[in-house]
Amino acid sequence: MKLLTMHDLNMVDSLSFSFKGTFDATGGVEPALTPLVDALEKYADGWMPTLVKSTRKRRYSREAVWRAIEERRDEYGSIIGLYRAESPAVSLVLNLTLAQGQSTLRASLDVQPLPFFREESSRSLAAVARAWASQYPVAYASAHSNADEQLADSPNFGRDDREARRDGFDKIYELFWLNIFGPKLVESVGRERMLSTPAHLVEELPNGSILLVLWPTAAEFASEEARVVQARAHVHLRPDLDFDTVLRTLRERSAALVPVEPRFHPDVAPFLSRLPDEFAISERQRKIAELNAFRPPVPEEWLPVAHPSDVANPERVLESYGDLSEGLVAALHTQVPSIMDETAESLTDLDFYFWKENFPVRYTRELIDSHTAPALGAYLGDVLVRRLGGTWVLRAKMEESQVRVGKRVWLPFLRARRYMQSRQSLLDYSLTQFFREAERCRP
Repeated sequence: MKLLTMHDLNMVDSLSFSFKGTFDATGGVEPALTPLVDALEKYADGWMPTLVKSTRKRRYSREAVWRAIEERRDEYGSIIGLYRAESPAVSLVLNLTLAQGQSTLRASLDVQPLPFFREESSRSLAAVARAWASQYPVAYASAHSNADEQLADSPNFGRDDREARRDGFDKIYELFWLNIFGPKLVESVGRERMLSTPAHLVEELPNGSILLVLWPTAAEFASEEARVVQARAHVHLRPDLDFDTVLRTLRERSAALVPVEPRFHPDVAPFLSRLPDEFAISERQRKIAELNAFRPPVPEEWLPVAHPSDVANPERVLESYGDLSEGLVAALHTQVPSIMDETAESLTDLDFYFWKENFPVRYTRELIDSHTAPALGAYLGDVLVRRLGGTWVLRAKMEESQVRVGKRVWLPFLRARRYMQSRQSLLDYSLTQFFREAERCRP
């Protein structure tokens, strides 16, 4: 069964619950953590983990949890994962720092997709948060959209989370869908003020903490009504803030998350369609809009008439090109398996690989100019020959060698050199577009 990975969490927005509490482990880890497991089993309706992972995977049970903690235990503590592979997918990482006195529990919960959290499931998450915070004292904890929390931490939206961490949450830098304020933070704001916050739920917990839920459903956090409540509550707790400024920032964050329909240039759409998922989920819609607007230059690496071949031994030259091409295949066949097929799809796979690896920046210019670019030119020319019925027209100067397709001759080595100049040039001079342009000229 496939477990939820960090890559998966970046594909679709999820509800992220970050919790750091303290507990006394002198009587043993099992009794100390039993309330945590109790709350999950009682309230996590529809999103209960079904797998426990430490050194091995097991079906969820309490015994599996205790065994996993012991398997991963060392002198510092223990880290285990609880997962749910079916929808909604769940990743719950428990990080225990065990000490003679006060021990620490860090729980990082992600449930995907976020729209799962309508009213009933939102209440169940709040019930788990209430139970944990009542049992394990916290300074601050929160649950919110993963994508929007990334935006909240971004300097583009007015917040530097490093400052919040440095100051130990001595003030309320941000309000999320669900918040748990520890006694110290409550007293710094004022208990009565915090209890009078205009929000969906404000509840004082037995240990002096306060649970605050802004809106009934986590899935609707970005609606206009929820954003107005979020701004009002934040300004209520931070009278030094300006309501209009706070609301404007929240609206900008909502706008940044509105889905943008991909409308990529058709010649490079197979390549561009893979790029958005490589960006943080909070940046994805902006990147899609940027890629929609991108128009690659029309390929200029062609001639209307072929120069005559000026090589004395064409068989030897072709053999050397074959060696270059085979060297590229040998070097990249693990990372790009389709490279062995010499197809248009393999060119797109290469485009994506070189862009993802930021190849022109990560590798030395000497390596690229002396090896990678020539090998790529030879491979590109071979694809034109094999898939478009092209014919090599060889020249003594490699960059002038051509492949005749229809009424034009194409310069694959020149294209490869331009392609490998920078990360942007991988877009401007993509192999995918070059092939499509040559394909249109095929008889």
